[in-house]
Amino acid sequence: MSVHGMYREASIEMNASPEAVYDLVSDLPRMGSGAPRISAASGRAVAVAERGRCFEFVTRPDEGPYVRWTYRLEPSGTGTRVTEIWDVEKLPPAMESATQEQREARARYTEGMLVTTLAAIKKTAEG
Repeated sequence: MSVHGMYREASIEMNASPEAVYDLVSDLPRMGSGAPRISAASGRAVAVAERGRCFEFVTRPDEGPYVRWTYRLEPSGTGTRVTEIWDVEKLPPAMESATQEQREARARYTEGMLVTTLAAIKKTAEG
């Protein structure tokens, strides 16, 4: 459940099967090397998955969880529509004193990173 409007999602169409995309997004060490917002989370993630349709992980620092990342995979024509979701469940200590404007700026920045990450996944999946 998001807090303070800190929820964003972005989608992209990929010419790859849901199973192939799932194999990419569920490999957190590999994702960390090409996804700007995942590298810090990969060592402390807990995954919940439904093969071929959805992959989620939550960053769990000592005081967390803070952020739930979800990849929703939907068959689309000959490929897959991939939606990446960023949902802040609890503000991390560094963001607790931030103004609403600063939180909104962080959410907009993260939305741009979602687009960048999805483009990188698409390039790999269609490679």
